[in-house]
Amino acid sequence: MMTSAQVTAELNPALITPSQTPVLQGVGVSKSVEDATGTLSILSNVDLTLSQGQTMAIVGASGSGKSTLLSILAGLDTPSSGQVLLAGQDLFALDEDARAAWRGQHLGFVFQNFQLLPHLTALENVMLPLELASRKDARSAAADMLDRVGLASRLRHYPKVMSGGEQQRVALARAFVMRPTLLMADEPTGSLDFATGESVMQLMFALNAEVGTTLLLVTHDQGIAKRCQQTLTLAAGQVVLPG
Repeated sequence: MMTSAQVTAELNPALITPSQTPVLQGVGVSKSVEDATGTLSILSNVDLTLSQGQTMAIVGASGSGKSTLLSILAGLDTPSSGQVLLAGQDLFALDEDARAAWRGQHLGFVFQNFQLLPHLTALENVMLPLELASRKDARSAAADMLDRVGLASRLRHYPKVMSGGEQQRVALARAFVMRPTLLMADEPTGSLDFATGESVMQLMFALNAEVGTTLLLVTHDQGIAKRCQQTLTLAAGQVVLPG
């Protein structure tokens, strides 16, 4: 019988010899847009570094630039200046197709509004990234992950007949099923009641610990932020240093 350490290494072989390369680096990330009044600065020279298995919360008031920063770090939005390195690769040195392919290899993303495909069942939603990666075990791997998040009895149900908490667990299963190097989550409990949100966060941290995935999340909940190893606070698009 394998020990717990061996099981974890089996799930993520990279844990055997952790890489010295940071999983994620943001260097001088800035974002500005033009509006009727001139140039609006959304982010200004944001730096961050996350190593394998670490957890970080991005916090700040509404409008501080949290979600914009997360989108840029995921390569879903482009910075006005600065660099983002995911698993050692400068995302914005790649064209859009190559950036999407690299993101697909290394990144899972959980949205506040779940973004499940309504015409697909829970099982099919989780199978989708596996099928796009030509995984022959897509069905069994998706079913196993849904079982891990407590939804073994809901495989054939469509999102419209599932609760918010159940939909978020499907979204988590879809993000984790590819064993991503990094998982990002934008206000993962923002649309859930307290009890359901707490259940989802417990599940997220448990899966993070189990597979060694680095976790970066945007949250307004200081209780959630305190559970992370690092906290990055934004105010008016700038990092607020502890003091």
